[in-house]
Amino acid sequence: MAWVWSRVGSLLPFHYLHVIFQKGRMNEVELGRHTIKSHGAALAKNHMHDWLILLLLIVIEILLFIIHPFYRFVGKEMMTDLKYPMKRSTVPLWAVPVYAVLLPIFVFLLVYMRRRDVYDLHHGILGLLYSVLITGVMTDAIKDATGRPRPDFFWRCFPNGTEIYDNLGNVVCHGNELIIREGYKSFPSGHASWSFAGLGFLSLYLCGKIRAFDRKGHIAKLCIIFLPLLLASLVAISRVDDYWHHWQDVFAAGFLGLIVATFCYHQFFPPPYDDEGWGPYAYFRALEDMHSNSNSAHPLNGISAQAMDAHAMNLQGRPYESPVFLPEARGERSPFDDVEFGRR
Repeated sequence: MAWVWSRVGSLLPFHYLHVIFQKGRMNEVELGRHTIKSHGAALAKNHMHDWLILLLLIVIEILLFIIHPFYRFVGKEMMTDLKYPMKRSTVPLWAVPVYAVLLPIFVFLLVYMRRRDVYDLHHGILGLLYSVLITGVMTDAIKDATGRPRPDFFWRCFPNGTEIYDNLGNVVCHGNELIIREGYKSFPSGHASWSFAGLGFLSLYLCGKIRAFDRKGHIAKLCIIFLPLLLASLVAISRVDDYWHHWQDVFAAGFLGLIVATFCYHQFFPPPYDDEGWGPYAYFRALEDMHSNSNSAHPLNGISAQAMDAHAMNLQGRPYESPVFLPEARGERSPFDDVEFGRR
């Protein structure tokens, strides 16, 4: 046994020199950091088909937005609930992608600047875009198929207040064609579904990053989690207040957006209540691959690997030293730490 320790000790200095002179690779690979420069191209290539399908979803969404909806029969008796005044939208259409897409991406970039984990950044953006686009396609497809009149349909159809009906009792609209066409797209609400799809995804993302369910009872964390959902709820309520949608439209849209966001989030990230919910699946797989490759490249096995990695960590510091994004900095340790630092 003494001879083994002497042999290990004699080899350690050579590894230390190797660590010191490996510069960028030291931070990005041996310490578990995966940056855009080191892993971005390979990651994007690996998910090329996902990005291509995303482009297809954009094309489908544009087509669904352009085509005519189903023109549902609207009789004179039905006009009682459709005579609300026409108002401008409190939340304009251009603002929806700003807070539902760009705002979450900004948060992902802030986390990346802190953690330097391209897997987290890439999967966060890809999951978010799929969340809003799948929701958008489903929303507009249901809109076109349902053809439910908006609460302000009367004034869209008869802008001068003169009602005209055919021999079957259906409306004969004489307003602007585009405005009339939009009047048949009440169910479900696009603003509400996009809001809950984007901000719901952000809420799940933040929930995992701050470890809201770490069983320590820090309930104040929930204020951060519910903030995006509150914003989405206020947008949905504004659609009812502006008489663009019935309450059933925004309720169904919000439910749809949350369901799609949950599915898309769990495609890339563990559940927020999981012990490893703070990082994407791909990050932990990369650590396992690094550890297995390291063991195969250094047949001295666990004894030297543990000592080498421990010394490397002392030289460079922990890659995730924030108490917000690193559970171990708060006195917790996950099973993947053993994998990352060679303890098993």
